[in-house]
Parts: sequence; C-alpha cells; structure tokens
Amino acid sequence: MAKIATLITDKFEDSEYTSPKEALEAAGHTVINIDKEGNKTVTGKQGQATVKIDYGIDEVNPADFDALLIPGGFSPDLLRDDDRIVAFAKYFMDEMKPVFAICHGPQLLITAKSLEGRDTTGYKSIKVDLEYAGAKFHDEEVFVCQKQLVTSRTPADLPAFNREIVNLLQEKGL
Repeated sequence: MAKIATLITDKFEDSEYTSPKEALEAAGHTVINIDKEGNKTVTGKQGQATVKIDYGIDEVNPADFDALLIPGGFSPDLLRDDDRIVAFAKYFMDEMKPVFAICHGPQLLITAKSLEGRDTTGYKSIKVDLEYAGAKFHDEEVFVCQKQLVTSRTPADLPAFNREIVNLLQEKGL
C-alpha cells in the first residue's frame, strides 16, 4: 500500500483533508502530515478539523513517499513561501509520482513551476494563475492528467476526487 505525504498547515479547508484521508486510509494507504515544522497541531479554516503534524519538512525525504496530497484552503498559499516545501512538491511532479491537489492546492504546484503543458482544474479564483503557469484549465469536478496529477475544484467535488485518487493508486499497483 502507498505512503502518502500530505503538505498541510493552518487554515486548510477541513473537508479537503479529512475526506481524502478517510478514502485513502479505507483503501489501506498511510497518510503522513508534513508542515514547515513538526511536533504541532494545525487547525482547518472552518475550525472543524485539527491535524497532528507528523514531521517537519527537514525531517523527510520525498523519495520515501509514493504520492502527494495537497488539500486546499489557505494552506497551500501559506506553504508556498517556503523553498523547502516547494522543492518537496516539485520532486513528485518531476518524478511522475501521483499528486492529488484540490481547490487551492495547485497554487503550490504553480510556485514549483510544475504545471506547464498540464491539464488541471482548481478553484475558480486560481483559473488565471493556472493558465499563466502554462496549464490548460478544465471546469470539471475532477481531472486526471497523464495518469499522475489528479485535481478538483471544491469540496462539492470530493466524491469524484476521492474516487480518482484511490483508482490511480490502484492502477499503479500501490
């Protein structure tokens, strides 16, 4: 089963973490939470979910993980000012490892300069940012690009997003 790195910090969209995490764990995968610093708890922007951070970014190597989850909310924007976090996310894109980004999650991939020539979706307010980054935007509940990158728009898209992330891992034999 896959070991999934999750890049997350305060003000994440609660359900965009809890729902995929539940789907991944139900399929037998392990979800590991990573922030700039470890040994703390972060809180979702709705105040409904808290997440224990398993490791700080300096304690992990992206090569030790099979896939990457980037929940939306304000978390991706708060994380993308840290070059270590950006390099971690870029590794997955460069190595063609599965990446799952919902809502504002693709912001981290924009900063990693990893979306040129890719097909994506995301929250409506980042459509232009995605296009400036060289991605082709699709206004669909979920979009799978090159059997690697799974993106969705909003919490309403979570059933489709969860289905596709679990399916992709299964297709890859993880």
